[in-house]
Amino acid sequence: MWHGPPPPTLVPMNANMNMNPHLTETPAKPHNTAAFYGQAVASFAVAMGATAIGIFRLNADAWVRGFLAIAVLYLVTSSFTLAKVIRDRQDSGR
Repeated sequence: MWHGPPPPTLVPMNANMNMNPHLTETPAKPHNTAAFYGQAVASFAVAMGATAIGIFRLNADAWVRGFLAIAVLYLVTSSFTLAKVIRDRQDSGR
């Protein structure tokens, strides 16, 4: 048998209830912290640097290394474009 406190009573929200005037209907836009931004920039720099070093030190002809470098740059620009398109689509749905 339960001997703890009674469960809380749910009170329905009423349109006539006094609302806090400082609260708005629009949710606040989330902001990234400086640490998150720094981590993202550092991660991008390390990934690009490691890829560039790997392509440079690859035992292959210059045209093969050049092709790989162009492919990496194309992949990076395509990733930025895709991220922007997804963000714009989400923003327009709000």
